[in-house]
Amino acid sequence: MTLDPQAQQIVDIFRAAGGRRLEEMSPTMARFMFDSKVAKINLPPAEVAAVEPIEIPGGAGPIPARLYRPAEAAAGPLPVLGFFHGGGYVIGSLNSHDPQCRYLCNAARCLVVSVGYRKAPEHKFPAAVDDAVAASRWLAANAAALGGDGARLALFGDSAGGNLVAVACQAALDAGGPAIRLQAMVYPNLDLFAELPSHALFDEDLLLTRDLVDWFVAQYLGDAAARTDPRFAPLRRPDLAGLPPALIITGEYDPLRDEGAAYAERLSQAGVAVDYACYTGQVHNFLLWGGMVDAARQALDQAAAALTRAFAA
Repeated sequence: MTLDPQAQQIVDIFRAAGGRRLEEMSPTMARFMFDSKVAKINLPPAEVAAVEPIEIPGGAGPIPARLYRPAEAAAGPLPVLGFFHGGGYVIGSLNSHDPQCRYLCNAARCLVVSVGYRKAPEHKFPAAVDDAVAASRWLAANAAALGGDGARLALFGDSAGGNLVAVACQAALDAGGPAIRLQAMVYPNLDLFAELPSHALFDEDLLLTRDLVDWFVAQYLGDAAARTDPRFAPLRRPDLAGLPPALIITGEYDPLRDEGAAYAERLSQAGVAVDYACYTGQVHNFLLWGGMVDAARQALDQAAAALTRAFAA
């Protein structure tokens, strides 16, 4: 196993830090620790024209969100990107992924709306799914009020956020809308119990371990039957025809690698345009390590280029 030297440095830093693992903490403490660690090695936050707190109506009450406006953009309504942060449905926040939202906002010259969906264990499955679906529909219907173009809507998410993107796109297809120009996913979990070859990497202690994933699942799912529900495992949906074009990015040494690869293959077989990239030597969460890992910026640039093409189509 040959990790990218920058990824190896991150792995070494986390191993050397010692202390309690996230799965040994309360959800509240795990959230604090995750945000604190990510802030130290994330990208520096880019300047944007404005950042505004907003609320999105949801079935269980208002969903907190954050609206980003690009520093430079053409006149007229802007494309809209719905952003869903990762964190195993338990951790992660609007703050942890703020640099990624700023970067994409400027690079793709679009409005970015980062969605603070409900998290587990306070809100079990399918609460996060319901919020993602509600947010996607609301963005399409209300983009004009934000200065955006609801006909040019895309979704982006990493890890659990990538899962929510896939599920929201499936829900949009079933409901006859909204139309989504691109579903962009970075190392998404799409079927954690499919027993794919890359899942063996859970046992290599490359930060995303089997114990941590089991902890996330225990917090999020109310019962074992949900493990095969396509709203949790969208890879299990029988028919993927008609879904939006996709960008799927994975890491070579990420246990979730083969889930993303399998979804890309099935989408392609169903006639959906797919751009798939596996980043050599990278492990899970590399998108959040842009302060030390060059591949984070490269992945964001790839996503921004794909978004620009989709918005212009």
